Amino acid sequence: MSDERFMHLALALAELGLGDVNPNPLVGAVIVNDGEIVGRGAHRAFGGPHAEVFALEEAGDRARGATLYVTLEPCCHHGKTPPCTDRIIAADIRKVIYAVEDPNPEVCGKGAAQLRDSGIEVECGLLSALAETQNEVFLTFSRTGTPFVELKLAMSLDGRIATRTGDAKWISGEESRTEGHRLRRKHAAIAVGVETVIADDPILNVRRVVGKDPVPIVLDSTGRISRDCKLLQAPSSAIVATSSMPESVARAIRKTGAQVWYLPDDRDRVSIPALLQRLAEAQLDSLLIEGGGEVAASFLEADAVDKVSFFYAPILIGGRDATPAVGGMGIARVANALRLTRMEIRQLGSDLYVSGYPKHQSAEA
Repeated sequence: MSDERFMHLALALAELGLGDVNPNPLVGAVIVNDGEIVGRGAHRAFGGPHAEVFALEEAGDRARGATLYVTLEPCCHHGKTPPCTDRIIAADIRKVIYAVEDPNPEVCGKGAAQLRDSGIEVECGLLSALAETQNEVFLTFSRTGTPFVELKLAMSLDGRIATRTGDAKWISGEESRTEGHRLRRKHAAIAVGVETVIADDPILNVRRVVGKDPVPIVLDSTGRISRDCKLLQAPSSAIVATSSMPESVARAIRKTGAQVWYLPDDRDRVSIPALLQRLAEAQLDSLLIEGGGEVAASFLEADAVDKVSFFYAPILIGGRDATPAVGGMGIARVANALRLTRMEIRQLGSDLYVSGYPKHQSAEA
């Protein structure tokens, strides 16, 4: 097997921690001796052993003189677990190949330097593009200090998320809805507007796949949410973000066990930058936006979306009163439209899945 195939295996192993390690990174590790895989490992839970530790324990004495393939630079500091570099050196690994440098200042380049100083050959960059995408949540949060934001919408081919009567069930098919729950599993928090709560009374948990539920966030500027809605009745840590909710309403919400965050106002809506800062302070490293059109517009207008994931159903809804996928005022000129890069397009059942990464205004300046 080639180096690339071993790293592909390490990337596949890293996926085993999806949704369970936040705000830690997804990491997979493979140890190879004389062409034979002797150890495999994955970081499976926040605060748990790292991928390298599992791989080294499986390899045992066969790690001596072997090559370690790992998706992220091995850590060299004491956190919730001891440094992986110490274990690698003690195991007498001959060579370490990792995909992406760890942006954590306590690790960045230092892990590799410690290994080299101990006589271990080190290479960086193998399948780095794939590893960057896999760890886009961790890397964005580490590099910017703000959560990774993904906008997910299910719509008709003509860009509607509900009919003129508000009916929206179900626009997308079974395969798309399952993929949507995989996205929920990936993120630490999930956001909807109060209009979506009033119209659909969602639960916003993970159901079609196995994984941890994201923290529900409801954007409700004035306190219109019903205390009887499923989000406030469920045993969850729901958060209602507001700018001008009456304190009497906030007290009633808190009695359900939910939190109320008072945040600055931005044109009669909760300030998106302030919300993201508060999420970061709570160590919620990622946010999935699920609706509705005005919430989508507010994040896009704030230049706060890192990725879009759209599910197109092969239907046409039509009607000027039907709900558009993205509301707001919209742009005045096509030249000012938000451009997407690194596009992915694939079919899910009869639906079409389209994802891409917006070119942020700061990147274009």
